[in-house]
Amino acid sequence: MRIEFWGATGTTTGSRHLVSVNNAESVFLLECGLFQGRRAEARELNLNFPFHPEYVNALILSHAHIDHSGNIPNLVKQGFDGDIFCTSATLDLCNAMLRDSAYIQEKDVEYVNKRHRRKGIPEVEPLYTIPDAEQAMEFFHSVHYHRWFEPVKGVRCRFLDAGHILGSAIVELVISEQHGQEKRVVFTGDLGRKNLPILRDPQIPEEGADYLIIESTYGGRHHRPIEQAEERLCEILSPVLEQGGKVIVPSFAVERTQELVYCLKELWDSARLPKVPVFVDSPLAVNVTEIFRLHPECFDAEARNIVLHADDPFGFAMLTYIRDVEKSKALNEMPGPMIIISASGMCEAGRILHHLKNNIEDPKNLVLIVGFQAQNTLGRRLVERHERVNIFGEPYTLRAKVAIMNEFSAHADADELVGFVEEMNQRRPLKKVILVHGEPDQIDAFATRIKTELHLDVFIPSYGDHIEL
Repeated sequence: MRIEFWGATGTTTGSRHLVSVNNAESVFLLECGLFQGRRAEARELNLNFPFHPEYVNALILSHAHIDHSGNIPNLVKQGFDGDIFCTSATLDLCNAMLRDSAYIQEKDVEYVNKRHRRKGIPEVEPLYTIPDAEQAMEFFHSVHYHRWFEPVKGVRCRFLDAGHILGSAIVELVISEQHGQEKRVVFTGDLGRKNLPILRDPQIPEEGADYLIIESTYGGRHHRPIEQAEERLCEILSPVLEQGGKVIVPSFAVERTQELVYCLKELWDSARLPKVPVFVDSPLAVNVTEIFRLHPECFDAEARNIVLHADDPFGFAMLTYIRDVEKSKALNEMPGPMIIISASGMCEAGRILHHLKNNIEDPKNLVLIVGFQAQNTLGRRLVERHERVNIFGEPYTLRAKVAIMNEFSAHADADELVGFVEEMNQRRPLKKVILVHGEPDQIDAFATRIKTELHLDVFIPSYGDHIEL
């Protein structure tokens, strides 16, 4: 068995791992995500695959986030015609998210090309289009949690709850080799946290694994307890809203937006938050919220109980969902106070760029960061409080306040990650732990703890590395 690492190595974007079994008799991908970051570099990595897509037999997708699923239309466009396996909720989310990704790319290219034409710069094309995304969806197949299936010859697979976003899955693989031996491999995808609102907690595979491929996003950091999220949100929002400011929240359309709305509803119902308008300005987030309502089977007991009592966990009186472009633009002319939640979560595309452009130079406003921001993204530059940032290629001065809340993180923190590895090792002694999906400082911190506390062998791949198991 051979695994080649073509993404999410030393970074948190572009997750993509190519697995070959039985002398390449069967070849499949774990994930096919978009690289995000510097535009030219990201475009090169996304456009050109380091393997032949037509020779890949299947793709197994852990969840719908674009850094895990977003390059699937390009994979299909370049010759992949195998099956794509995921959970039912992930299929529904991808149907919305890949179309939205294509739409955003088309619109951003249109906007950029207007500037290019004025400056005499060659025009660019989108990575893929809406028809490309629609064609890719024809290859998707959904599988329920806990049910074994055979994605390719010699491989059995099942999905377990990852607790990260709606439909997210830990991928459990049993590889049957030609000489009769079996190897168990577990790939976490993105691993969630216990006690997050809405979703069930992550599961530990009962029979453990010989090899564990695990994400490392927060391998060296600790989150504040999720139980403190509502109180801290009040502390951050109240002063800004009372002074008439606007709160701009770059938020992933999947999970983070719904968690924020869920939390704001609690604060509204308990009268702990000033009564100001709240806008979810993202057609994708609106569509995703409807998909959430279709999948209560993914909810924890508390969220399911709300639904069973005919209450809407994703709505309250002052909340407005916006699809229409003109209504989105009108928000920039409206006086505060207000809260605007908009995508994308790393501020790399979509309507959030327009809201930031119109609001970050006003010191009474606040940019609230509630998710991980990868290197070289606009979101990361806001977190680092760069004095000047570029939006659509034009410079803006960051005068608005910036606040960061990691309580809402859907990624396990350092202790939770180490705890997961420890529990896996108790089920079955791990022969090797492979660390992906993390920046170097986080991976190194995680690796050190695994080696010193658990005394396990660790492999940290670089881009293009491979390992024989």
